[in-house]
Amino acid sequence: MSGAYATFGLAPATRAGAVLADGGYRIHRDFVDFVVDGRPLLFQLSDLDAVSPLASDVPPAIFTAQVRSLLLETDAPLPDGRYVVYGCPECADLACGAVTAVIERDGDDYIWRDFAWQTDERADLEFNGYQGIGPFRFHGPEYRAALAALLDGTEPSAAPRRRVLLIGARVAVLAKLAAALRTIGIGADITRDATGVSAEELRGYGAVAFGRAVGEPERAAVRAAFERAGADVAHVDGLAPIIPLLVAQIEQALDRSPRAQRRLHALAAVDGEAAVEVTSSCRVSLTAYRLDRLYRTHVREVFDGVLEPGRHRVPLDARAVRGESFVVARAAGGVLVAAVTHGKPG
Repeated sequence: MSGAYATFGLAPATRAGAVLADGGYRIHRDFVDFVVDGRPLLFQLSDLDAVSPLASDVPPAIFTAQVRSLLLETDAPLPDGRYVVYGCPECADLACGAVTAVIERDGDDYIWRDFAWQTDERADLEFNGYQGIGPFRFHGPEYRAALAALLDGTEPSAAPRRRVLLIGARVAVLAKLAAALRTIGIGADITRDATGVSAEELRGYGAVAFGRAVGEPERAAVRAAFERAGADVAHVDGLAPIIPLLVAQIEQALDRSPRAQRRLHALAAVDGEAAVEVTSSCRVSLTAYRLDRLYRTHVREVFDGVLEPGRHRVPLDARAVRGESFVVARAAGGVLVAAVTHGKPG
């Protein structure tokens, strides 16, 4: 086995939830990802929609048990010394499929090897092994320090604030948006005036979203209330009263992962094309939303395919983006939103 060392680290990551055009939804999950040689390990495992076992919404006792398991303080949960590295974000059931690996000690070093896609009690490396991934040898002190920090309650293990404050004039739209957010695992409250809300409560929000009818004086008063409370929140200016679009905007705002480690890096759109930038090979879908003159919503899937690292220009059907329109780009774990404008995308 190679004696070369890889660096080991941890970083906050998000699997963005979604309200889909067909009425379905995907759950929002926050988790701690493994960073190997400065790059999220998840990005090396093809276009995988998965989360690590170190998720923020698992009970503290289970989270601690997962960390101690990775430190090899307990027996491996699967035969042959295998551990789940990434699992299904919806149910965490092995039957849905999981990425597993052998984790073992070699002196003071920790080694991750024999990565495989596993759906049963035992892995079949011949048919489901990940060729070219690992083995990774980590310095023991670096490895233990990173995982021990999770048990100490320091970053990146702190649970994110997954509540959103909704402010707007159209109560019916806000109620539908709040219901959609709660469905995918994000708490939402509705108000028109945040000045009377306690500082402790304001610090519990991760974002505040404004409807289009909210004027600048009202927005300024809300921002001032959060500043007085010492709450650092993301501000979302709602693009249009389209629920899936607003959910995507809020998901984008709640993404805690370091920008340099995001798979979906940039999005811009004009009448004729969208400019999409990705940092690793992944499947990307583009959905166009538009409002017609009667304020009816029209939705069209305009692209779904694998993009290699770099910047890409994707043609957009002019009928899908005429008038007031918007594009939502999704890749495994992330989402970006852009209003369609005239001129070349930046």
